[in-house]
Amino acid sequence: MLEADRASAALGIELVGRGEGAATCRMRVTGEMVNGHGTAHGGYLFLLADTAFACACNSRGPVTVAAGADITFVAPAWEGDELRAVAQERVSYGRSGLYDVTVLRGEQVVAEFRGRSRTATPGRQEVAPS
Repeated sequence: MLEADRASAALGIELVGRGEGAATCRMRVTGEMVNGHGTAHGGYLFLLADTAFACACNSRGPVTVAAGADITFVAPAWEGDELRAVAQERVSYGRSGLYDVTVLRGEQVVAEFRGRSRTATPGRQEVAPS
């Protein structure tokens, strides 16, 4: 799935760890990702977290998409920072799942993301943003 993700590839996002229901991705903040305040734009932080979420919820094989997500920004990130997004499944029930993703700069928390997933019905085409 990640190999076909052109948006994540364009930002240099790499999958650096994975397991069942878990994934870790990293990204370096570039000058193009900085907002008018000189900090990383929240949309890029969300995209990094969403990519780790997608890798975690697709780690078992069936096609799984985002049903919704939200993020809380805790601390700024700056140009040149290397960020890690650590995703972990909290619970899955039927075709639905709940995942938490922590975005870190070193050991400092930058953002907390919670994603809700939905596994696609076999034989049906479902379209979702992730």
